[in-house]
Amino acid sequence: MRNTFDKQLILLNDRLLEMGAMIEGAIAGAVKALVTQDVALAREVFENDDSIDEMEKEIESICLKLILQQQPVARDLRLISTVLKMLTDMERIGDHAADISEITLYLAEEPFIKKLEDIPKMAETTIKMVNDSLDAFARMDEALAKEVIQSDDIVDDLFDKVKNDLAIMIHRDVDNAKQAMDLLMIAKYFERIGDHAVNIAEWVLYCLTGKH
Repeated sequence: MRNTFDKQLILLNDRLLEMGAMIEGAIAGAVKALVTQDVALAREVFENDDSIDEMEKEIESICLKLILQQQPVARDLRLISTVLKMLTDMERIGDHAADISEITLYLAEEPFIKKLEDIPKMAETTIKMVNDSLDAFARMDEALAKEVIQSDDIVDDLFDKVKNDLAIMIHRDVDNAKQAMDLLMIAKYFERIGDHAVNIAEWVLYCLTGKH
């Protein structure tokens, strides 16, 4: 019985990391499409969100089968509960990458009102946060999970800078307002991705300590 349970846990872990690679790729694709104004890539990221949703359903099904068939207790139950909680944040990250790509489709036909510098930095930081949060889960690494939580300050500071810069652009020329609001929304989505990475890291800590 335990051998079967352990095999299912390995499958669960593999699928979770596979989904992690998918959302990391979605973030990277979204920012690349934005910076290069690549309509085809933006559309690909947007459409691939369905695959991420399907992976979420598969992992959720594995978790529920483990609970119903194996009736785990104590640490095993906490592990499965952690995965279910992480899934929600991971799926939302995929949604945000798709949202960014959808806005990119509207921005692709016009030049940017300013050089994109801080938004790509936000993307780079959030990709690392997502990667590290999932790595922390795979390794049950408490220190790495805490590093992810601390990194959120970097993303927040970059968001504030983007927001202030765009406000100045609108003040200088009201015609910049529409694109400025679109870029601000994109920055906000990256900021939310950072928040979801923090949530994942916090669930890792919960899995390790039993405290959230």
